[in-house]
Amino acid sequence: MTRVLDCLVTFGHLTKTDDIYALTDKGALFSSDHPDSVLPMVLHLTHIWQNWHHLTETVRRGTNPHRQSVVHSGSEALTAFIGAMHVVGKNLARDIAASLNLSPFKQLLDIGGASGTYTIAFLERQPSLRAVIYDLPEVLPMAQKRLEAHSLLNRVRLVAGDFYKDPLPTGCDLALLSAIIHQNSHEENLALYRKIHDVLEPGGCLLIRDHIMEPDRTHPPAGALFAINMLVNTQGGDTYTFEETKAALQEAGFRTVAWVRKGPQMDCLVQAFVSDHA
Repeated sequence: MTRVLDCLVTFGHLTKTDDIYALTDKGALFSSDHPDSVLPMVLHLTHIWQNWHHLTETVRRGTNPHRQSVVHSGSEALTAFIGAMHVVGKNLARDIAASLNLSPFKQLLDIGGASGTYTIAFLERQPSLRAVIYDLPEVLPMAQKRLEAHSLLNRVRLVAGDFYKDPLPTGCDLALLSAIIHQNSHEENLALYRKIHDVLEPGGCLLIRDHIMEPDRTHPPAGALFAINMLVNTQGGDTYTFEETKAALQEAGFRTVAWVRKGPQMDCLVQAFVSDHA
């Protein structure tokens, strides 16, 4: 244990004085007591480590025969995953919300909205906007807690369901798929796009936030690495080019598909509209 602690001192996470260790400001971020704790992300990475452990066999076979689902592997893994998504998304969500004109929209459908990170950012950006968060029953209490902390629960309806199997809520004119399409195969995304197209109000808009790859699939670099993450951690997930995403959206019935934001993180945005005609 002393060797581990000494190593953490060298990385600046701890100080050591007379064999007594204490957290630095940098190290305090790993504490569950810190308001900006990154501990959920650390715990999430420990859960996916076993899937990465089988990378060599996965490359040889084309699929991971030992894959363990993060979402369905138990409450501890799911809680860490949802928390990790908030850690990486809380600042990015505000940045993305600030880059959008949300004034034309009345109600957001946040599909797989997790603990509400993007819903909160959108609602704080546009005071007239209301929202529906749609996610698994065990996730919604996490969203309720975070919405209550931001005094936004009165503007949000929480709906339980599995977007792979269950109907989506209706009555919304803006839908968000935030960090969703990379976990799906092409066929799963096409089916999901069709479901969204069918429930959005006429003239409604779908926003996709994800890694959107250039045609050669090497840029953005983080997206190329994330494609390997999906290889070991999902059944058919991948990172997709804009051309692939656009073709699938158009096949599902969407029109005016545009790549409206590019970025090095998972901060690319694709926008698609439903026809004004019902």
